[in-house]
Amino acid sequence: MTLVDRFLKYVSFDTQSDESTGLTPSTSKQMVFAEYLKKELESLGLEDITLDEHGYLFATLPANIDKEVPTIGFIAHMDTSPDMTGKDVTPRIVEKYDGSDIVLCAEENVVLSPSQFPELLDHKGEDLIVTNGKTLLGADDKAGIAEIVSAMAYLKEHPEIKHGKIRIGFNPDEEIGEGAHKFDVERFGCEWGYTMDGGEVGELEFENFNAAAAKVTFKGRNVHPGYAKDKMINSIYLANRFITLLPTQERPEHTTGYEGFYHLIGIQGEVEQSSVSYIIRDHDRTKFENRKKEMERLVVQMNAEYGAGTVTLELRDQYYNMREKIEPVMHIIDTAFAAMEAVGVKPNVKPIRGGTDGAQLSFKGLPCPNIFAGGLNFHGRYEFVPIQNMEKAMKVIVKIAELVASK
Repeated sequence: MTLVDRFLKYVSFDTQSDESTGLTPSTSKQMVFAEYLKKELESLGLEDITLDEHGYLFATLPANIDKEVPTIGFIAHMDTSPDMTGKDVTPRIVEKYDGSDIVLCAEENVVLSPSQFPELLDHKGEDLIVTNGKTLLGADDKAGIAEIVSAMAYLKEHPEIKHGKIRIGFNPDEEIGEGAHKFDVERFGCEWGYTMDGGEVGELEFENFNAAAAKVTFKGRNVHPGYAKDKMINSIYLANRFITLLPTQERPEHTTGYEGFYHLIGIQGEVEQSSVSYIIRDHDRTKFENRKKEMERLVVQMNAEYGAGTVTLELRDQYYNMREKIEPVMHIIDTAFAAMEAVGVKPNVKPIRGGTDGAQLSFKGLPCPNIFAGGLNFHGRYEFVPIQNMEKAMKVIVKIAELVASK
């Protein structure tokens, strides 16, 4: 089976995660895919294959050399985003893309156009896998899985490429921030790993946001509007006031690079009670802590204005910037950098404006930077992946394995 065949097969599985279930995996359909992958890994002759009750699938490609070299791992996630359906994905291949508009769904006038997505033009002449305009594609992160499995198959078929012991791990629920929660780092047994979960060719990421989630609840007082003067407290207006107290320019739509933000992701309200939900992000740990303190300060301010207990805050950290765990072992970045250059890929080291399983794994004792998987426009109907991107990612995996064994 080729890399492309694998990918097309993998996206036929609906593996959307769901943060509301409280289960791991959050959806049973992820386990269906995991069972399929387990059988495929068995057919390829990998060893020590385990699939636990939470949907974590591990396997080993044994070393083909006698000398001691570090055991490394490659990791990808099985779930797709809750942002859009991943059921009945119907991909098609646009061969030798010519730079024009790609009609994904004529009946609904869904068009993938370089006027809206100029990155398309970086892939003229390449073969693009696109959606039918009604679902996401699932390259995030089934491209990563296909690349890892294909790299293991390639190394099995080419014993002349010397490598140490390689572990692979496929996990559920990355898209809801829980992919690493039950990942058994000790059982995985690697000195370091790489998540194959980045976007464009060359991306190499070892910095990510520090992240927290906040829910602010506002208590009102409902009185018949005909008799409400000096009595009613409308919690919806309180919520609106809180929103306006946060800096307008520190929202995702106004920030880039290392700039952090407050992101309003949900609001519910009636006169009696309302709530707003935020995610808080910043690469700089001090600025991150200050953002949380600002939330707390505004709550104190509003309680002083409207009465104690009117506004309450639930605040929880989600993950931290992996940079502090990667910097002491920068040789793992150097290896990935060298592997990319060796296969003709220009490395593009950049901060992740988001999170990754690798961040949480790094804090669990497995340093784990993130490497490109090749897809673009994740989480929606305009998602696509150039076949050549996936081929390059697979070659990077193979080359990393070779370089680690050659030292």
